[in-house]
Amino acid sequence: MTAGRVNWEDYFMNIAKEVASRSTCNRKHVGAVIVRNKTILATGYNGSISGLGHCDEDGHDMVNGHCVRTIHAEANAIVQSARNGVGIDESEIYVTASPCYDCFKLIANAGIKKVFFGEFYRDERINKFAKSAKIELIDLSK
Repeated sequence: MTAGRVNWEDYFMNIAKEVASRSTCNRKHVGAVIVRNKTILATGYNGSISGLGHCDEDGHDMVNGHCVRTIHAEANAIVQSARNGVGIDESEIYVTASPCYDCFKLIANAGIKKVFFGEFYRDERINKFAKSAKIELIDLSK
């Protein structure tokens, strides 16, 4: 590695952090970047349904301590790739916070093989199912 030049993992996580700055739920800003062969395929951040009010403007829709108004960053990145006809099978995803169980299921069924995350966030179930689904979880906070 050239002095001063970031490695690929840091590069894509830095981009995920920038994507998170677009989040519209001030409870937690999360960004995701889907990558294959060092090429960005899609990005996503947590935000409301397109065309509807944002948490930051209209308030939160809370259920069991979680805001359910937002679509999570990982789901938005997967949806963006689908809407644009971009295949993401055999790709990697960089997420600023580890996926919830529902997003992990989407990641698995989308064919994403590696999940890089910047912090572990809440849901231990992903560790159990990642092994079974042959998905590598990589904690970049260490």
